[in-house]
Amino acid sequence: MLDKLESLKKRYLDLSEKMADPQMLSSSQWPAMAKEHAALSEIVTKYDEYVKVVHEIDDAEALLKGRIDDPEFRAMVVAELDTLWAKQKKLEEELRVLLLPRDPNDEKNVIVEVRAGTGGDEAALFAADLYRMYTRYAERHNWRTEVLSSNPTDIGGFKEVIFVVEGKGAYSRLKYESGVHRVQRIPVTESGGRIHTSAATVAVLPEAEEVDIEIDPDDLRIDTFCSSGPGGQSVNTTYSAVRITHIPTGLVVSCQDEKSQHKNKDKAMRVLRARLLALAEEKRKQELSEVRKSQVGTGDRSERIRTYNFPQGRVTDHRIGFTIHRLDEFLDGDIDQIVDQLIMSDRERQLEEASGS
Repeated sequence: MLDKLESLKKRYLDLSEKMADPQMLSSSQWPAMAKEHAALSEIVTKYDEYVKVVHEIDDAEALLKGRIDDPEFRAMVVAELDTLWAKQKKLEEELRVLLLPRDPNDEKNVIVEVRAGTGGDEAALFAADLYRMYTRYAERHNWRTEVLSSNPTDIGGFKEVIFVVEGKGAYSRLKYESGVHRVQRIPVTESGGRIHTSAATVAVLPEAEEVDIEIDPDDLRIDTFCSSGPGGQSVNTTYSAVRITHIPTGLVVSCQDEKSQHKNKDKAMRVLRARLLALAEEKRKQELSEVRKSQVGTGDRSERIRTYNFPQGRVTDHRIGFTIHRLDEFLDGDIDQIVDQLIMSDRERQLEEASGS
Protein backbone atom coordinates (compact mmCIF):
# COMPACT_ATOMS: atom_id res chain seq x y z
CA MET A 1 0.00 0.00 0.00
CA LEU A 2 2.80 2.41 0.90
CA ASP A 3 4.52 1.90 -2.47
CA LYS A 4 1.28 2.77 -4.25
CA LEU A 5 0.81 5.86 -2.09
CA GLU A 6 4.35 7.02 -2.82
CA SER A 7 3.70 6.57 -6.53
CA LEU A 8 0.47 8.58 -6.32
CA LYS A 9 2.22 11.37 -4.43
CA LYS A 10 4.97 11.50 -7.05
CA ARG A 11 2.31 11.80 -9.74
CA TYR A 12 0.55 14.53 -7.76
CA LEU A 13 3.75 16.55 -7.41
CA ASP A 14 4.54 16.07 -11.09
CA LEU A 15 1.10 17.40 -12.01
CA SER A 16 1.52 20.34 -9.62
CA GLU A 17 4.77 21.27 -11.32
CA LYS A 18 3.29 21.05 -14.81
CA MET A 19 0.21 23.05 -13.85
CA ALA A 20 2.41 25.81 -12.44
CA ASP A 21 3.61 26.48 -15.99
CA PRO A 22 1.51 29.42 -17.35
CA GLN A 23 1.66 27.95 -20.85
CA MET A 24 -0.31 24.90 -19.68
CA LEU A 25 -3.39 27.05 -19.00
CA SER A 26 -4.12 27.21 -22.72
CA SER A 27 -3.21 23.59 -23.34
CA SER A 28 -5.87 21.04 -24.31
CA GLN A 29 -4.41 18.81 -21.58
CA TRP A 30 -5.28 21.26 -18.81
CA PRO A 31 -8.84 20.05 -17.97
CA ALA A 32 -7.77 16.40 -17.67
CA MET A 33 -4.71 17.36 -15.61
CA ALA A 34 -6.75 19.58 -13.28
CA LYS A 35 -9.31 16.81 -12.78
CA GLU A 36 -6.64 14.21 -11.96
CA HIS A 37 -4.84 16.66 -9.66
CA ALA A 38 -8.05 17.37 -7.73
CA ALA A 39 -8.80 13.64 -7.45
CA LEU A 40 -5.34 12.95 -6.00
CA SER A 41 -5.41 15.89 -3.59
CA GLU A 42 -7.43 14.18 -0.83
CA ILE A 43 -5.39 10.99 -0.78
CA VAL A 44 -2.04 12.84 -0.86
CA THR A 45 -3.12 15.08 2.03
CA LYS A 46 -4.17 12.01 4.03
CA TYR A 47 -0.90 10.24 3.16
CA ASP A 48 1.17 13.24 4.32
CA GLU A 49 -0.73 13.14 7.60
CA TYR A 50 0.03 9.42 7.89
CA VAL A 51 3.77 9.94 7.23
CA LYS A 52 3.87 12.67 9.88
CA VAL A 53 2.29 10.32 12.45
CA VAL A 54 4.78 7.55 11.58
CA HIS A 55 7.69 9.96 12.16
CA GLU A 56 6.20 11.02 15.49
CA ILE A 57 5.93 7.34 16.49
CA ASP A 58 9.57 6.77 15.55
CA ASP A 59 10.64 9.77 17.66
CA ALA A 60 8.60 8.62 20.65
CA GLU A 61 9.95 5.06 20.43
CA ALA A 62 13.50 6.42 20.20
CA LEU A 63 12.87 8.35 23.42
CA LEU A 64 11.72 5.20 25.20
CA LYS A 65 14.81 3.31 24.06
CA GLY A 66 16.97 6.00 25.64
CA ARG A 67 17.31 6.60 29.31
CA ILE A 68 14.28 8.28 30.75
CA ASP A 69 14.86 8.58 34.46
CA ASP A 70 11.69 10.58 35.09
CA PRO A 71 8.80 8.06 35.54
CA GLU A 72 6.21 10.76 34.98
CA PHE A 73 7.81 11.79 31.67
CA ARG A 74 8.10 8.15 30.59
CA ALA A 75 4.41 7.56 31.32
CA MET A 76 3.56 10.64 29.27
CA VAL A 77 5.56 9.30 26.29
CA VAL A 78 3.86 5.90 26.55
CA ALA A 79 0.43 7.57 26.62
CA GLU A 80 1.39 9.66 23.59
CA LEU A 81 2.48 6.51 21.77
CA ASP A 82 -0.87 4.85 22.43
CA THR A 83 -2.62 7.86 20.92
CA LEU A 84 -0.32 7.89 17.89
CA TRP A 85 -0.76 4.15 17.24
CA ALA A 86 -4.54 4.55 17.32
CA LYS A 87 -4.27 7.49 14.93
CA GLN A 88 -1.99 5.50 12.63
CA LYS A 89 -4.47 2.63 12.49
CA LYS A 90 -7.35 5.00 11.72
CA LEU A 91 -5.38 6.70 8.94
CA GLU A 92 -4.43 3.32 7.43
CA GLU A 93 -8.13 2.38 7.25
CA GLU A 94 -9.02 5.71 5.66
CA LEU A 95 -6.21 5.34 3.11
CA ARG A 96 -7.38 1.84 2.17
CA VAL A 97 -10.83 3.26 1.46
CA LEU A 98 -9.38 6.09 -0.62
CA LEU A 99 -7.36 3.57 -2.66
CA LEU A 100 -10.47 1.61 -3.62
CA PRO A 101 -11.39 1.94 -7.31
CA ARG A 102 -13.74 4.86 -7.77
CA ASP A 103 -16.98 4.54 -9.66
CA PRO A 104 -16.38 6.72 -12.75
CA ASN A 105 -20.03 7.79 -12.62
CA ASP A 106 -19.99 9.06 -9.03
CA GLU A 107 -19.65 12.73 -9.96
CA LYS A 108 -22.30 12.59 -12.68
CA ASN A 109 -25.80 14.00 -12.57
CA VAL A 110 -28.51 11.36 -12.31
CA ILE A 111 -31.80 10.56 -13.95
CA VAL A 112 -34.26 9.08 -11.47
CA GLU A 113 -37.28 7.09 -12.68
CA VAL A 114 -40.04 6.43 -10.13
CA ARG A 115 -42.92 4.17 -11.16
CA ALA A 116 -46.02 3.01 -9.29
CA GLY A 117 -46.00 -0.74 -8.76
CA THR A 118 -48.57 -3.01 -7.15
CA GLY A 119 -51.30 -1.20 -5.24
CA GLY A 120 -53.27 0.89 -7.75
CA ASP A 121 -54.00 4.47 -6.65
CA GLU A 122 -52.14 3.97 -3.37
CA ALA A 123 -48.98 2.92 -5.25
CA ALA A 124 -49.25 6.05 -7.40
CA LEU A 125 -49.57 8.22 -4.27
CA PHE A 126 -46.52 6.49 -2.80
CA ALA A 127 -44.59 7.17 -6.01
CA ALA A 128 -45.44 10.86 -5.52
CA ASP A 129 -44.17 10.63 -1.92
CA LEU A 130 -40.87 9.18 -3.14
CA TYR A 131 -40.56 11.88 -5.79
CA ARG A 132 -41.04 14.57 -3.13
CA MET A 133 -38.55 12.79 -0.82
CA TYR A 134 -35.83 12.87 -3.47
CA THR A 135 -36.48 16.49 -4.44
CA ARG A 136 -36.31 17.51 -0.78
CA TYR A 137 -33.09 15.50 -0.41
CA ALA A 138 -31.68 17.32 -3.44
CA GLU A 139 -32.54 20.67 -1.82
CA ARG A 140 -30.60 19.68 1.31
CA HIS A 141 -27.51 19.09 -0.87
CA ASN A 142 -28.05 22.19 -3.01
CA TRP A 143 -28.68 20.05 -6.09
CA ARG A 144 -31.01 21.14 -8.87
CA THR A 145 -33.95 18.99 -10.01
CA GLU A 146 -36.03 19.12 -13.18
CA VAL A 147 -38.90 16.90 -14.29
CA LEU A 148 -38.22 15.30 -17.66
CA SER A 149 -41.40 13.29 -18.00
CA SER A 150 -44.43 12.52 -15.84
CA ASN A 151 -47.69 10.64 -15.93
CA PRO A 152 -49.81 12.01 -13.07
CA THR A 153 -53.06 10.58 -11.73
CA ASP A 154 -56.16 12.64 -10.99
CA ILE A 155 -55.77 12.20 -7.20
CA GLY A 156 -52.24 13.63 -6.96
CA GLY A 157 -50.12 10.55 -7.56
CA PHE A 158 -47.80 9.48 -10.34
CA LYS A 159 -47.99 6.39 -12.50
CA GLU A 160 -44.49 7.45 -13.53
CA VAL A 161 -42.23 10.44 -13.00
CA ILE A 162 -38.74 10.85 -14.47
CA PHE A 163 -36.54 13.68 -13.29
CA VAL A 164 -32.91 14.75 -13.39
CA VAL A 165 -30.82 15.65 -10.33
CA GLU A 166 -27.91 17.93 -11.15
CA GLY A 167 -25.10 18.43 -8.63
CA LYS A 168 -21.65 17.29 -7.56
CA GLY A 169 -21.68 13.73 -6.29
CA ALA A 170 -25.39 13.17 -6.98
CA TYR A 171 -24.89 9.67 -8.37
CA SER A 172 -22.48 8.66 -5.60
CA ARG A 173 -25.27 9.01 -3.03
CA LEU A 174 -28.43 8.30 -4.99
CA LYS A 175 -27.23 5.16 -6.79
CA TYR A 176 -28.20 3.01 -3.80
CA GLU A 177 -31.88 3.93 -4.25
CA SER A 178 -32.51 1.64 -7.23
CA GLY A 179 -34.94 -1.14 -6.43
CA VAL A 180 -38.43 -1.83 -5.09
CA HIS A 181 -39.66 0.44 -2.28
CA ARG A 182 -42.55 -0.98 -0.25
CA VAL A 183 -45.03 1.00 1.85
CA GLN A 184 -47.35 -0.30 4.59
CA ARG A 185 -50.10 2.14 5.60
CA ILE A 186 -53.83 2.81 5.60
CA PRO A 187 -54.62 4.33 2.18
CA VAL A 188 -56.66 7.51 2.00
CA THR A 189 -59.05 5.54 -0.22
CA GLU A 190 -59.57 2.85 2.46
CA SER A 191 -62.75 3.35 4.48
CA GLY A 192 -62.28 0.29 6.70
CA GLY A 193 -59.00 1.40 8.24
CA ARG A 194 -57.07 -1.64 6.99
CA ILE A 195 -53.33 -1.48 6.39
CA HIS A 196 -52.40 -2.09 2.77
CA THR A 197 -49.02 -2.94 1.24
CA SER A 198 -48.12 -1.16 -1.97
CA ALA A 199 -44.90 -0.66 -3.90
CA ALA A 200 -43.06 1.62 -6.28
CA THR A 201 -39.90 0.98 -8.28
CA VAL A 202 -36.98 3.38 -8.48
CA ALA A 203 -34.24 3.35 -11.11
CA VAL A 204 -31.24 5.67 -10.75
CA LEU A 205 -29.18 6.14 -13.90
CA PRO A 206 -26.03 8.25 -14.33
CA GLU A 207 -26.75 10.90 -16.93
CA ALA A 208 -24.78 10.25 -20.09
CA GLU A 209 -23.12 13.02 -22.05
CA GLU A 210 -23.08 12.90 -25.83
CA VAL A 211 -19.41 11.88 -25.66
CA ASP A 212 -20.35 8.89 -23.44
CA ILE A 213 -22.93 7.46 -25.82
CA GLU A 214 -22.88 7.92 -29.58
CA ILE A 215 -26.35 7.57 -31.09
CA ASP A 216 -26.78 7.15 -34.82
CA PRO A 217 -29.74 9.31 -35.92
CA ASP A 218 -30.69 6.55 -38.37
CA ASP A 219 -31.29 4.27 -35.36
CA LEU A 220 -34.07 6.53 -34.05
CA ARG A 221 -37.75 6.64 -34.88
CA ILE A 222 -39.29 9.88 -33.64
CA ASP A 223 -43.08 10.22 -33.41
CA THR A 224 -45.06 13.26 -32.29
CA PHE A 225 -48.52 13.31 -30.74
CA CYS A 226 -50.86 15.50 -28.71
CA SER A 227 -50.05 15.53 -25.00
CA SER A 228 -52.61 14.31 -22.47
CA GLY A 229 -53.20 14.71 -18.76
CA PRO A 230 -54.64 12.56 -15.93
CA GLY A 231 -57.34 10.21 -17.17
CA GLY A 232 -56.25 10.69 -20.76
CA GLN A 233 -57.93 14.03 -21.33
CA SER A 234 -56.36 16.22 -24.00
CA VAL A 235 -54.06 18.93 -22.69
CA ASN A 236 -53.39 20.67 -26.01
CA THR A 237 -54.13 20.15 -29.66
CA THR A 238 -50.59 20.68 -30.97
CA TYR A 239 -48.26 17.81 -31.66
CA SER A 240 -45.77 18.81 -28.98
CA ALA A 241 -45.37 15.42 -27.26
CA VAL A 242 -42.48 13.28 -28.48
CA ARG A 243 -41.90 9.52 -28.52
CA ILE A 244 -38.42 8.29 -29.42
CA THR A 245 -37.76 4.63 -30.23
CA HIS A 246 -34.18 3.35 -30.34
CA ILE A 247 -34.59 0.67 -32.99
CA PRO A 248 -31.52 -1.53 -32.20
CA THR A 249 -32.48 -1.96 -28.51
CA GLY A 250 -36.22 -1.39 -28.65
CA LEU A 251 -36.00 1.27 -25.91
CA VAL A 252 -38.89 3.74 -26.01
CA VAL A 253 -38.92 7.14 -24.30
CA SER A 254 -41.84 9.57 -24.30
CA CYS A 255 -41.97 13.15 -23.09
CA GLN A 256 -44.95 15.52 -23.10
CA ASP A 257 -44.44 17.86 -20.13
CA GLU A 258 -43.25 20.84 -22.20
CA LYS A 259 -45.38 22.83 -24.64
CA SER A 260 -42.42 22.90 -27.02
CA GLN A 261 -41.79 19.85 -29.20
CA HIS A 262 -38.09 20.75 -29.29
CA LYS A 263 -37.81 20.82 -25.49
CA ASN A 264 -39.66 17.52 -25.18
CA LYS A 265 -37.29 15.94 -27.69
CA ASP A 266 -34.24 17.22 -25.78
CA LYS A 267 -35.58 15.80 -22.51
CA ALA A 268 -36.43 12.46 -24.10
CA MET A 269 -32.90 12.23 -25.54
CA ARG A 270 -31.41 12.81 -22.07
CA VAL A 271 -33.40 9.86 -20.72
CA LEU A 272 -32.54 7.69 -23.74
CA ARG A 273 -28.81 8.39 -23.42
CA ALA A 274 -28.90 7.48 -19.71
CA ARG A 275 -30.71 4.20 -20.41
CA LEU A 276 -28.31 3.29 -23.22
CA LEU A 277 -25.33 4.03 -20.96
CA ALA A 278 -26.82 1.78 -18.27
CA LEU A 279 -27.29 -0.99 -20.85
CA ALA A 280 -23.72 -0.62 -22.10
CA GLU A 281 -22.28 -0.73 -18.58
CA GLU A 282 -24.32 -3.80 -17.65
CA LYS A 283 -23.08 -5.56 -20.79
CA ARG A 284 -19.49 -4.61 -19.95
CA LYS A 285 -19.83 -5.95 -16.41
CA GLN A 286 -21.26 -9.23 -17.63
CA GLU A 287 -18.48 -9.64 -20.18
CA LEU A 288 -15.80 -9.02 -17.56
CA SER A 289 -17.58 -11.31 -15.07
CA GLU A 290 -16.64 -8.95 -12.26
CA VAL A 291 -20.05 -8.36 -10.78
CA ARG A 292 -20.72 -10.39 -7.65
CA LYS A 293 -23.98 -10.60 -5.77
CA SER A 294 -23.30 -8.16 -2.94
CA GLN A 295 -25.07 -7.16 0.22
CA VAL A 296 -25.65 -3.66 -1.06
CA GLY A 297 -27.43 -3.59 -4.40
CA THR A 298 -27.08 -0.51 -6.61
CA GLY A 299 -29.00 -1.37 -9.74
CA ASP A 300 -31.39 -4.30 -9.54
CA ARG A 301 -34.87 -2.84 -9.98
CA SER A 302 -36.51 -6.15 -8.97
CA GLU A 303 -34.79 -6.21 -5.59
CA ARG A 304 -36.97 -5.19 -2.62
CA ILE A 305 -34.66 -2.80 -0.86
CA ARG A 306 -36.73 -0.86 1.67
CA THR A 307 -39.98 -0.85 3.63
CA TYR A 308 -41.76 2.29 4.88
CA ASN A 309 -44.05 1.24 7.75
CA PHE A 310 -46.42 4.05 8.73
CA PRO A 311 -48.18 2.44 11.75
CA GLN A 312 -44.80 1.97 13.48
CA GLY A 313 -43.17 5.08 12.01
CA ARG A 314 -40.14 3.12 10.82
CA VAL A 315 -38.01 2.74 7.71
CA THR A 316 -36.07 -0.51 7.19
CA ASP A 317 -33.39 -1.05 4.56
CA HIS A 318 -33.36 -4.80 3.94
CA ARG A 319 -29.94 -4.92 2.26
CA ILE A 320 -28.10 -4.00 5.44
CA GLY A 321 -30.77 -4.83 8.04
CA PHE A 322 -30.83 -1.22 9.24
CA THR A 323 -33.94 0.39 10.77
CA ILE A 324 -34.70 3.93 11.88
CA HIS A 325 -37.86 5.27 13.54
CA ARG A 326 -37.93 8.65 11.84
CA LEU A 327 -40.35 8.03 8.98
CA ASP A 328 -41.69 11.58 8.70
CA GLU A 329 -38.23 13.15 8.59
CA PHE A 330 -37.05 10.49 6.14
CA LEU A 331 -39.88 11.17 3.69
CA ASP A 332 -39.07 14.87 4.04
CA GLY A 333 -35.67 14.18 2.49
CA ASP A 334 -33.57 13.47 5.57
CA ILE A 335 -32.26 10.15 4.20
CA ASP A 336 -28.52 10.57 4.79
CA GLN A 337 -28.45 8.32 7.86
CA ILE A 338 -29.37 5.29 5.75
CA VAL A 339 -27.35 6.45 2.72
CA ASP A 340 -24.23 6.74 4.91
CA GLN A 341 -24.79 3.22 6.25
CA LEU A 342 -25.15 1.89 2.70
CA ILE A 343 -21.94 3.59 1.58
CA MET A 344 -20.09 2.22 4.61
CA SER A 345 -21.37 -1.30 3.96
CA ASP A 346 -20.39 -1.07 0.30
CA ARG A 347 -16.87 0.07 1.20
CA GLU A 348 -16.47 -2.75 3.72
CA ARG A 349 -17.48 -5.24 1.05
CA GLN A 350 -14.98 -3.77 -1.41
CA LEU A 351 -12.22 -3.90 1.21
CA GLU A 352 -12.99 -7.56 1.92
CA GLU A 353 -12.90 -8.37 -1.79
CA ALA A 354 -9.64 -6.43 -2.23
CA SER A 355 -7.95 -8.23 0.68
CA GLY A 356 -9.20 -11.60 -0.54
CA SER A 357 -8.05 -11.16 -4.13
